This record gives sequence, C-alpha cells and structure tokens, in this order.
Amino acid sequence: MNQMRCTLDACALLAFLNDEEGADSIEELLIATHAGNASVSMSIINLLEVYYGEMRDKGEEIAKIVLDTVQHYSIKIVNEISGQAFHEAARLKATYRISLADSIGIAIANELASQYVTSDHHELEIIAKNEPIPFFWFR
Repeated sequence: MNQMRCTLDACALLAFLNDEEGADSIEELLIATHAGNASVSMSIINLLEVYYGEMRDKGEEIAKIVLDTVQHYSIKIVNEISGQAFHEAARLKATYRISLADSIGIAIANELASQYVTSDHHELEIIAKNEPIPFFWFR
C-alpha cells in the first residue's frame, strides 16, 4: 500500500489549530501520519508563517504550542531547500506572482512527490490548472 504524502500550507495547520472549516480533514492526515500511514511535511517558511501569526495574535506561549503540535504529529519540517526546489520556487513566484512561502511550499511538495494541502483557491487554482502539481483542497 502506498503511503499518502502531503505537504502542508500554513493555512492547513492554522485550520487544524483553530478548529476552522476543514480542520477534520487535516486532523485525519495528522492522525494517519502519527500512525505511520501517511507522511506529512511542511516547509520551515510555512511553519514560520503559522508561528509568527500565533505569536502576534495570541502570544508566545500559544505559539510554542504550535511547535509542540508539529512534533506530536510527526510533521517533517523541511529546513533546507534543494537547488531544484530553489529554482522551481523562483519560477512559480515569477510566473504566478504568489507568495514566497507558497512558492517554496509548492516546490518542496513537488520535489517530495506529495500533494500541497491548502485552501487558497483564489491564489493557487491557476497553478493547479496549468502545472502537473497535485493539490489537496481541504475546503
């Protein structure tokens, strides 16, 4: 059986943490990862988006809970970007004018042959229509 592979956008982790619409889909992925039935990764840049947002809005103590959650669910944090992902992120950013964090997250997902888990239809649907990159729209 092939293990499901996913790379989280910041909005996916935030939806889970804040029990927003679609949180149940993210929870299922995280439980599957914890059980060894899925592999979930996240760019350090996307995690930084979540961390600083939680710190800004809810304080440092709550932001640290984010990091504990990531460790608890065995989310693999990608701390480095390969040369291939570097160039792909630049191409995506230049072509589609998306955020730097999304361009890096998508490039890493592509390199890991994983789905990019997001709800940012307005910004990313054009990429899904024009690129062979699999997206997992959780809402």
